[in-house]
Amino acid sequence: MLLGPDDLLPLAPRRVLISGSSGSGKSTLARALATDLGLPYAEIDGLYHGPSWVPRPEFLDDVRSLAAQECWVSEWQYVEARPILLAHCDLVIWLDFPRRTSVARVVRRTLSRRFRRTELWNGNREGPLSRILIDPEHIIRWAWTSHPRTAERVWAALEADPELPVVRLRNPRELARWRATLD
Repeated sequence: MLLGPDDLLPLAPRRVLISGSSGSGKSTLARALATDLGLPYAEIDGLYHGPSWVPRPEFLDDVRSLAAQECWVSEWQYVEARPILLAHCDLVIWLDFPRRTSVARVVRRTLSRRFRRTELWNGNREGPLSRILIDPEHIIRWAWTSHPRTAERVWAALEADPELPVVRLRNPRELARWRATLD
């Protein structure tokens, strides 16, 4: 069931997935929503990335454990994890922001993290900016090329389960308006 920013939720959510392209604000919203709703937040990137950006071997076990919990908020990412989380969630928030918005945010975030040498997950830091020229999976290139796939995934989830509540938010103003309905 596709909902907009002014629609009331059909239930009090206990297992919430945040969907969106890179840079849409999934993690920021997930943390804020967890606080607003009094639910635990599990950062999916922290479960996935081990030291030196190597995927953690226990990632899917951790995802299964998370999905089995009574309540949580997390991002809807990683091919192997998506079906596990989707099967257990009771609400999807879809940050369907324009590509230019998401990519601009990724560029700002990546530059900030790189210049500040911000530690991300398990000791990892952003790599050299020159990697954007040679690495097809560099986060900035990834944000641009993967943007349309988010909509495809959400529409497929709705087709598979038309009763799944999905709140579609198309810009930061709609997001703010929707969050105001939670008060």
